[in-house]
Amino acid sequence: MTDFAATKAMFHLPDNVTYLDGNSLGPLPKATAARLARTVTDEWGEMLITGWNRAGWMNLPRRLGDRIGCLIGAEPGTVVLGDTLSIKVYQALASALEMNPDRKIILSDTGNFPSDLYMAEGLCKTLGPDYALRTVAPEDVADALSNDVAVLMLTEVDYGTGRKHNMKALTDAAHDKGILCVWDLAHSAGALPVDVAGCNADFAVGCTYKYLNSGPGGPAFIYVAPRHADVARPALSGWLGHEAPFAFERHYRPGVGIDRMRVGTPPILQMAALDAAMDIWDGVDMNALRARSIALCEQFIEGVEARCPALTLASPRDPQNRGSQVSFRFTEGYAAMQALIARGVIGDFRAPDIMRFGFTPLYIDETDVGHAIDAIADVMKNDLWDTPEYKKRAAVT
Repeated sequence: MTDFAATKAMFHLPDNVTYLDGNSLGPLPKATAARLARTVTDEWGEMLITGWNRAGWMNLPRRLGDRIGCLIGAEPGTVVLGDTLSIKVYQALASALEMNPDRKIILSDTGNFPSDLYMAEGLCKTLGPDYALRTVAPEDVADALSNDVAVLMLTEVDYGTGRKHNMKALTDAAHDKGILCVWDLAHSAGALPVDVAGCNADFAVGCTYKYLNSGPGGPAFIYVAPRHADVARPALSGWLGHEAPFAFERHYRPGVGIDRMRVGTPPILQMAALDAAMDIWDGVDMNALRARSIALCEQFIEGVEARCPALTLASPRDPQNRGSQVSFRFTEGYAAMQALIARGVIGDFRAPDIMRFGFTPLYIDETDVGHAIDAIADVMKNDLWDTPEYKKRAAVT
């Protein structure tokens, strides 16, 4: 049984703050500062460039890939870290399209994260007028699978509403029609049990600064199924994806297996932060985490609906169809969220009207949820959001 009181004690949580935004940026693990200091002082400071060999920097993307792989059901040696999530989306999409050359359509849903759709649109423009991105409502994806679709690209858990796709069912249905699948796990990895191998996923990508707590700008990861590992051609042929990067050959030769999905120089400081954060997961049972997440979300929904009739649930009511977040709609949602943040309850806002709250059992408990419900009820009942101060939009919402 996972000791969630113990995991909560491993995080730095500011006084008088209830943090319900770990689905956007995870808080600081207490061990991270010391790990970063050691990496900066003892490794970078004392070893200088020899740290790539002596401190094991060059292998960090693969070693961390295997640690994340344990959380997403990936086979050993099939996940690698580096670059940003948008880059990894592009890599996976480009490789999948090239592997299905007789088809030109990328299928996604209208609730997908805009950056994923932007990358798909840009790739299609680069490839030429025959290629196109097709989007349908999330609930219509299965019916939209057709013989002209090359790649199905979906985010397992919707960033706005928390709606959860059935990865296994959709992957099986896509494969039945000869479609390759790319899954974005940005709101899944560290939030709920994932089994990319068991679901027979072709590619999966995700970020680490949300539920995995690597810090702002933390590196992304990519998974390639073993059956594709030596077939997928990396469209971004970076030097660290070369089979022998320090041979400095004139032409590119893709590395073996997942190594070919490396692109640029790995961000060692961010990876050191992630490595420290991953230590917390060593004692976590993902099924226990999922059960606790559902209990916290159910407590939150029941409390908010009972006391805040102006808020409308935007997330699926059935917890099996929901990730580890709860969203409510309110026309003045931005201002209401600012009023909450001013009172120490931190969530975030997603246009046009979604107040979004993430539930991370590693450091959120029933007391936190109760306090959040009280604060939301106070803000809504007394119209505390209705001030010019809270309605002025900041750069990040």
